[in-house]
Amino acid sequence: MLKKILIVVSIIIAALLTYIATRPDTYQVSRSIQTTVEPARVYLVVNDFRNFPLWSPWQRLDPAMRVTYGGPPAGVGATYAWAGNKDAGKGRMTIVESIPDRKVGMDLVFIDPFAAQARTDIDIEPTGVGSKITWTMRGQHTFMSKAMSVFAPMDAMVGNDFEEGLDNLKRLVQPID
Repeated sequence: MLKKILIVVSIIIAALLTYIATRPDTYQVSRSIQTTVEPARVYLVVNDFRNFPLWSPWQRLDPAMRVTYGGPPAGVGATYAWAGNKDAGKGRMTIVESIPDRKVGMDLVFIDPFAAQARTDIDIEPTGVGSKITWTMRGQHTFMSKAMSVFAPMDAMVGNDFEEGLDNLKRLVQPID
């Protein structure tokens, strides 16, 4: 009887490992929002990490978070490093692409609570009445993150935070009517 149980459990584990291994190697999370503000104003805010705590959806996780800025004040080479409580974690962002009034691209490195890297872009598209702002994160899955994504996909883990951050950004850049 024990032998049959072990065989069944082994088959289930093998099937689960096979399923995890066949999950996509990459992920992407993207959210957008419309604002009546011109692209230049949005760009000035997102291209300067000193503004990030004003609209970051993660700032509330640890109001005492330690933040360090490096490199130039804004644009390519600017850095933002944070170290917070267990909810906020620890990591670093570096602006690696800056196209005036159009795009800010960042390399994102998580150190704690888990090590990971991702590319994050904020695209600013002019519209007839202002701007469309799109926040996107792309990355490579490890085997462990593939396993986690079976139960908690990256979109479900980060999507709501992106929506909150974009809402915060919109309130920051858009004057009260």
